[in-house]
Amino acid sequence: MVKKLEMLPAKDVDLSSVKYEHEVVKAPHLTGFVFRFFVRILELPLIGPAIMTHLKKDNKIDQLLRHTVIPEGPMFKPEYPPRETEPGVVVLDEDGSPASRVESALKCLPQYDPSKSWEDSSLPFRYWKIRDYAHAYRSGKVTPSMVAERIISVIEENCRIKPPAPLLISFDAAEVRKQAAASTQRFEAGNPLSILDGIFIAIKDDIDLYPHPSKGASTWMHEVRTVKEDAVCVSRLRSCGVIFVGKANMHEFGMGTTGNNPNYGTTRNPHAPDRYTGGSSSGPAAIVASGICSAALGTDGGGSVRIPSSLCGVVGLKSNYGRTSMQGSLCDSGTVEIIGPIASSVEDIMLVYAAMLGASPENRISLRPSPPCLPALSLDDSDILGSLRIGKYTAWFNDVHSTEVSDKCEDALNLLTKAHGCEIIEIVIPELHEMRTAHVVSIGSECLSSINADCEDGKGVKSTYDTRTSMVLFRSFTAADYIAAQRIRRRIMHYHMEIFKKVDIIVTPTTGMTAPKIPPSALQSGETDMQTTAYLMRFIIAGNLLGLPAISVPVGYDKSGLPIGLQVIGRPWAEATILRIASAVERLYGESKKRPLQYHDVLRTN
Repeated sequence: MVKKLEMLPAKDVDLSSVKYEHEVVKAPHLTGFVFRFFVRILELPLIGPAIMTHLKKDNKIDQLLRHTVIPEGPMFKPEYPPRETEPGVVVLDEDGSPASRVESALKCLPQYDPSKSWEDSSLPFRYWKIRDYAHAYRSGKVTPSMVAERIISVIEENCRIKPPAPLLISFDAAEVRKQAAASTQRFEAGNPLSILDGIFIAIKDDIDLYPHPSKGASTWMHEVRTVKEDAVCVSRLRSCGVIFVGKANMHEFGMGTTGNNPNYGTTRNPHAPDRYTGGSSSGPAAIVASGICSAALGTDGGGSVRIPSSLCGVVGLKSNYGRTSMQGSLCDSGTVEIIGPIASSVEDIMLVYAAMLGASPENRISLRPSPPCLPALSLDDSDILGSLRIGKYTAWFNDVHSTEVSDKCEDALNLLTKAHGCEIIEIVIPELHEMRTAHVVSIGSECLSSINADCEDGKGVKSTYDTRTSMVLFRSFTAADYIAAQRIRRRIMHYHMEIFKKVDIIVTPTTGMTAPKIPPSALQSGETDMQTTAYLMRFIIAGNLLGLPAISVPVGYDKSGLPIGLQVIGRPWAEATILRIASAVERLYGESKKRPLQYHDVLRTN
């Protein structure tokens, strides 16, 4: 007989009695033939369910979901209290044109003279900003068509690498040239559509970009789902003159944190080609970090924008759930996923985010989002930064694979407090294991719902082995498990809303480790490594389960030269606050960064 456990109501939990528990995931690390054999055993009737039951028992999943009384009612999608307007912000017109929002965002940015960077080639390495491209186009130093030719050359050269490590899954040089020629003509006529005109952006393969197929990096999704038009966010960017280079590589269906993809080849980390980029938005982060594109769009249902951004040394924004439309993506009906921008700087994130934002009609009714805002970085924001209260759960913050990660993030906080007088407040976040369990049940059930019919129709065996492993886990969850997970979601939301009464943001490392090495045996068949997944996902779950805005910003490198990211988590709808903090961190570290081993200067073509 199983002993039943009963949780106290969340409002009655004594936070002073909460003890942090290090997460230990009990699951085998498998690659190659052993992994393929394990998956086939896992998919067998009777034997497979028995193995999965054992694994879930070892990780205390069934104990929580099936043998625990959870007093809270279920929260099937995030619910938020009323939100006050953030200080020092510019409100964007959600119903206005994307180009007008980009113009408003441009006015928020601090003063900058692109000509100085262009003329002085002796400056330390730095990524070109969108404003640098705009200056080069407007001054006639270069045209979008010239940049397009350089990008096409780099992409085609990358496609010849053995073993394959493609940045893009779908690429059409003629289509890129056509877009670039149209942009060049607009500049020659003195009529660019916006500062984003002529800016090259890659789109993750689970977001619709017409006429490219959306495969989700699988070998079969395009056979059952036809792309007839752009996703809403892509359409908004296109109206601003953005040039799309194609569909970026990813972990198949987003079901992984490394970016491993045996179907097309695994994208390599530009800082260390023998290491993963992180996932699932592997291609988008790598193509930005390597300098080929100014920005990219990824999706984030379990850290999939923030993890690769951190591991590749770029900036990744996960906006509040419901802030941007998901229409036209493979994950358009979930409750944990968003489409978010990746760029090399916070200001470029702001420009792309301004163009693509806008809640769907359904979410405007159900979520009642506050008006979208950006921080007015063009004004003196020292008073605002100085009044910010930063929440830090030290035991959690320091639970990393290497202390180099937590030390670099600690240094960033010390710089912030010294430069601006921000106050660090110690916080406690209860039930982190419960939060992770609720998230995997939620995202797993939503993934299963979206592709299960096709998998049952015979397509499932065409998926990668790690996708098939995930699907076996997801199928083991019952309706009762899903309800229990949503009850936990309400508890976790209660804890965070109480914390945000005391602090303005929560800070953590973005990931608990730097980029892991790619086992050669994992390239052909993939791998399952839940211990690595646990370190990569350790700090990112609240952003997805609760839909909170979060951003990853680079804060240096470990001794091997691998990037480290700091994560800033904000109150509901408080994108402006986390962008302000991220910009402040970026300024403190200076704009000079370590040049990735794989970097291409596509702007200065001479």
